[in-house]
Amino acid sequence: MAQASYKQFCPVAMAAEILCTRWTVVLLRELIAGSTRFNDLRRGLPRMSPALLSRRLKELVSAGVVERMRARREPGAFEYRLTEAGRALEPVIEAVGMWGQRWLETAKSLEQLDVSLLMWDMRRNLDPTPLPTRRSVIHIQYPELPRTRRAWWLLVEPNVGTDLCEIDPGFDVDLYVSTDLRTMTAIWIGADTVANAVRDERLSLTGDRKLAAAMQTWLGLSPFARAAPTENERKLAS
Repeated sequence: MAQASYKQFCPVAMAAEILCTRWTVVLLRELIAGSTRFNDLRRGLPRMSPALLSRRLKELVSAGVVERMRARREPGAFEYRLTEAGRALEPVIEAVGMWGQRWLETAKSLEQLDVSLLMWDMRRNLDPTPLPTRRSVIHIQYPELPRTRRAWWLLVEPNVGTDLCEIDPGFDVDLYVSTDLRTMTAIWIGADTVANAVRDERLSLTGDRKLAAAMQTWLGLSPFARAAPTENERKLAS
C-alpha cells in the first residue's frame, strides 16, 4: 500500500513521502555503502523482512532513486544501483548519521546490539593498508553469545578484498580477537578504543603482534565515528 500523500507543495513534504517510510533511510544507507545485490542488502538489514525489502526497492525504483539492472558478471541476476537522484542523497544520509552519532545517547545505541550487522559493517569498512601483502585471517570470538553466533572470521586478500565467514574457512589464523559484543560495538562507533579495552581486559589479542598493534587502524570504524560523542556519552557507554 502506498503511503498517503501529505498533500503539500512543500518540497520537504514531497521528499518525506519517499524517504520517511519505515526502513527506507537505512536501505539507502546500504545502497550508498556499496551493496547492490538483494542478498547483500539483506545482510546489512538483517531484521528487515525480504518481502518488505523487495517492496521498498520497488518504491525507490518507481521514484527514480534506484534502478534495477542485470548483474554485470552473473547472467540472470539483478543489481540495484543508485541513480543520479539517489547519489545526491548521500550527504543527506551522512548528515542524518552524523546527527544521530553526535546527539543521541550512546548508551541507548549499545542496548541494540546485532552481531551480524556489526561484522558485516566491519567487513566492508576494514582498511587493509596496515596489513601484510598476503592473506590475513582474523578470528573474532564473542564468548557470551550462543555457539552459532560466537565465532567469525575475516579473510583479507590483497587486491581481492575482505570476506566474512561464519564457518571456519580452514586457513591458519594470524590474529585471535576475543571480546564481548558491547565492547566491540562501542569501539566500532567511536565510543571506545582498542587500547582502552585491552587495558581494561575487555578485549584480548593473541597472535601476530603487528596485526594486534594496528587493530585500531585496520578496523576502519563506522563512517560516523568521526562525529565523536561527548565525554558524558563516553561515560554512559562504559
